Amino acid sequence: MAAENSSSVTEFILAGLTDQPGLQIPLFLLFLGFYMVTVVGNLGLITLIGLNSHLHIPMYFFLFNLSLIDFSFSTAIIPKMRMSFVSRKNIISFTGCMTQLFFFCFFVFSESFILSAMAYDRYVAICNPLLYTVTMSPQACLLLLLGVYGMGVFGAVAHTGNIVFLTFCADNLVNHYMCDILPLLELSCNGSYINVLVIFIVVTIGIGVPIVAIFISYGFILSSILCISSAEGRSKAFSTCSSHIIAVSLFFGSGAFMYLKPPSILPLDQGKVSSLFYTIVVPMFNPLIYSLRNRDVKLALKRPFSGISFS
Repeated sequence: MAAENSSSVTEFILAGLTDQPGLQIPLFLLFLGFYMVTVVGNLGLITLIGLNSHLHIPMYFFLFNLSLIDFSFSTAIIPKMRMSFVSRKNIISFTGCMTQLFFFCFFVFSESFILSAMAYDRYVAICNPLLYTVTMSPQACLLLLLGVYGMGVFGAVAHTGNIVFLTFCADNLVNHYMCDILPLLELSCNGSYINVLVIFIVVTIGIGVPIVAIFISYGFILSSILCISSAEGRSKAFSTCSSHIIAVSLFFGSGAFMYLKPPSILPLDQGKVSSLFYTIVVPMFNPLIYSLRNRDVKLALKRPFSGISFS
């Protein structure tokens, strides 16, 4: 019966960020610029890591996949979002909405766990440097990556399955710029406490497990760094983690702020603004953070240009 009722809504209308006419074109151009920076930055980093053999180590293997996730994440959200700024009604089919929700959840979970895998890599590199090549072997890295994408599939299936069987009646206006979990739950006719509980449990796994893993890794890293006698050694160890710490803070901070607070504390109108950070700002800034604060990446960037000037 629920499946029959839910089919009564064949399409949704995405409300977008704002309904103020004067802001539509400036916001369209702004997010077009964000998307271009995201695409160029992440595809540039993917190409750079792929073409430079000295970057074919575990740290950059995970960074390669982080950039791939960020590029795909933005592509799943921004192009459809920009339509709300130039069209009177940003319509998305029911199937299209559920597909966007699936990939949104997949990339959010994948990013959470790739960041925890990167923290584990830094832990091994700093705390057990002599065993690094053995511990972070190609087979171990591949297993970690399979775990990352496996958790991405788990999060996507759990959230999409929780939403797709809800009943949607007459109202089909989604108070968001994308098909997100909470706005769709609010729109449904028969959303219950069970649905909210499932969302909370799955989000807690998606955010809580990686955060615990990251905190444990950095606890051991900090302990090892404090045991280093030279100031130069401590500074070098800290510098290898700084980019990752910034990326983790931006992603998990904005995600936790959005999903681990009751809707009464964070209304959806404010929530969709805060969700801009982890859906758009974080994927745009990650390649900048890792390229501007990473010596190996900066050297790889300079090498082609120095060769051209030499010629």
